[in-house]
Amino acid sequence: MTTTNMRILQRLIMPLEASPDVIALYVDSGRAFGASVAASSLGSQSEEETRSPSSAARIASVTSSEVSLSEDLSHRHSVTVQAGGMRSLGTYFNAFPASYWRRWTPVREVTLSLDVAGQGQVIIYRSNARGAIQRVKTYPVNGEAKLEEKLPLNAFGDGGWYWFDLYAGASELVVARAEWLADASLARENGTLSLAMTTMNKVSYCIDNITTIANSPEVREILDVMYVVDQGSDRMADHEEELAPLRAEMGDQLEIIEQGNIGGSGGFSRGMYEAATNGRSTYVVNTDDDIVIEPESLLRLKTFADYTTTPNLVGAHMFDLNNRSTLHTFGEIVDPWRTQPAVPHQDMSLQHDFAQASLRNTPWLHRRCDVDYNGWWMCLIPTAVVREIGLSLPVFIKWDDAEYGLRAKKAGYPTVSLPGAGTWHVSWADKDDLVGWQAYFHERNRIITALLHCPYDRGGRLIKESNFMDIKHILCMQYYTEAGRLEAQRDVLRGPAALHPVIGTKLPEIRAMAADYADAQNKPDVAEFPPAKQDKPPRKGRPFMEPRRAAMPLWTLKQIAKHSFGKVKEVGQKHPQTLIAHQDARWWRLAYYESALVSNAEGTAVAWYKRDPKLAREMLSEAARTHMELFKQWNSLRDDYQRAAADITSFAAWEKTFAANPAPARKGGSAK
Repeated sequence: MTTTNMRILQRLIMPLEASPDVIALYVDSGRAFGASVAASSLGSQSEEETRSPSSAARIASVTSSEVSLSEDLSHRHSVTVQAGGMRSLGTYFNAFPASYWRRWTPVREVTLSLDVAGQGQVIIYRSNARGAIQRVKTYPVNGEAKLEEKLPLNAFGDGGWYWFDLYAGASELVVARAEWLADASLARENGTLSLAMTTMNKVSYCIDNITTIANSPEVREILDVMYVVDQGSDRMADHEEELAPLRAEMGDQLEIIEQGNIGGSGGFSRGMYEAATNGRSTYVVNTDDDIVIEPESLLRLKTFADYTTTPNLVGAHMFDLNNRSTLHTFGEIVDPWRTQPAVPHQDMSLQHDFAQASLRNTPWLHRRCDVDYNGWWMCLIPTAVVREIGLSLPVFIKWDDAEYGLRAKKAGYPTVSLPGAGTWHVSWADKDDLVGWQAYFHERNRIITALLHCPYDRGGRLIKESNFMDIKHILCMQYYTEAGRLEAQRDVLRGPAALHPVIGTKLPEIRAMAADYADAQNKPDVAEFPPAKQDKPPRKGRPFMEPRRAAMPLWTLKQIAKHSFGKVKEVGQKHPQTLIAHQDARWWRLAYYESALVSNAEGTAVAWYKRDPKLAREMLSEAARTHMELFKQWNSLRDDYQRAAADITSFAAWEKTFAANPAPARKGGSAK
């Protein structure tokens, strides 16, 4: 088979901007240790596999820190290794995720094709699901050469990657081109895509991302339309000076749609709707606005989707925009017993920094990770699937992507989170969206997702866990958060018919409630509050510790009694007792205080939490009532929501919601 009837699955790339914080994702010059294999687990492994990966580690231990990486990375699709140096392409963006192609596509053999010149060696490696590194083949290079090696995928059932390392001899070694190829006839599709980017008041991010797409000719070749769904008050169209050159460059490949703020689910549904009805697009790619796009990721998502045995949703991984070598999310499932996001394997870690531990040195990254859904920071969805199963739930924000993945999976369309396809997104590290106005949407949408998809009677652990969370927020004196959670529970009990009508009004309602609660009155500086006064520190000054499991029920009951009936100390109402940093504001610590100044997750503001026994009693009573109602009505609510799901996610229902939520008129003129 020649390369004339082959198709590029993945190609060598270097960063668009060779800044130090992203280099580790593209090229590596460090040591590789792989995984150790315990003697008791060897079983019937081959002799080569049972050997310690130390041979590969020794080969890969050559370093050349004196070589300037910025010189090596001056070209997008080639790499130069200076004399005596070593570079490994066993990295996130350049290793080939063999196990994913083995699991989800009919491809059983790939060809690695390289154009090389200079003097040195090219060594091909593979790994297994445990992360053990194995040498596949060595090519000596002396002059110009085209190297091609057919590589089987049969042994990658549970995990593993392919990659190659470069060792320069007395002169430099250049790889001018490197591609992973497969038989083109195995692909189901050769489709095109539309992008659906939802934005609210993040014009600069959008301009940068449109610019990236406009300057990516390969992406433009497969792009039908980039839909930017603008739901903000600072509108894209008000920045025409920056936008005009991009409109001129992209022409009808760029369409900006203005509508009222109906949340992420409303923005993504609009983009999905447009892509699924434009008569051209095979796929729609949902993307957030506050991202930095690696355009090659779009090519890889589309190519992988073309090859999948059945139509799949294919998502990109999320890297931390403010710490760019850090992988925030590699794969997620929904724990069916709790209806909570979870990681598929217990050895996975969040916030993995590739600058500290490379792909080759991190065994858990070599195990294939099967998921329930992919976050909509970047996720490709076949438009045929959209037309079959509908648009997002009308839930404003939170859980829309997870529920859609579960719904697609139930309909026979699984999700793949594809390694080597990543984007940088503002991470959750400086956010706490379980507190404040977003708590309403978390609670309501989680319960709705459980009603639609939880396989266990009465929602498994959800009702019990939700009640525990209410108690914790009340003991934390987070009364505004708890008010939103109680409203969420009441709204679930009202049934699915209420979702579309409130999608454009619920956020302002929840925000307006903040005026009634001291814990929602944020101020930028501690100095704006009275000075802290505390006569007797809690726990006699001993360090705070979470109560032991056996003691927790009795301890919690005592705290409930204190917060509900204990006499309020006047000094705690006139002065906060202490200042607590956000990371220290654990519920079992806050419960000891009458009042406290607590900083927010972003570090931008402080709020004064004050104990209110009357409010605590009312909220505890209401939480008990709503959870009892949820328990009693679970089966009938489940049936109601499941019967209504197809209707409330239909194109017709969303068309009415789009029409009912137009963009507000501009001052001095109407909205476009």
